[in-house]
Amino acid sequence: MDINEFQKWVKQYYQDRNWSDLDIFVRIGFLAEETGEVARAIRALEIGRDRPDEIDDSFEENKEHLTEELGDVLGNLIVIANKYDITLEDIFQTHQQKLAKRYT
Repeated sequence: MDINEFQKWVKQYYQDRNWSDLDIFVRIGFLAEETGEVARAIRALEIGRDRPDEIDDSFEENKEHLTEELGDVLGNLIVIANKYDITLEDIFQTHQQKLAKRYT
């Protein structure tokens, strides 16, 4: 599945569940929450768990968890992009052009 197909799939999936109808500020809150979960997953990969009540998983289990959390962030980003009719391709191109202009 390419990125355009994935963006369309997310749009339909969220619409079917009425998740797309949430206020944009609620969606931003979800994005912030998921970003925190990415940070926690990276901590587990890099330094392990630091509380006695946390289970120490294998590197592969921690990497799988990070992959899931990055997917949650991506899903929320896609919902936000869809709300404003912005394609991920446009985001990629705009970001690439910005970096090329800024650092070339």
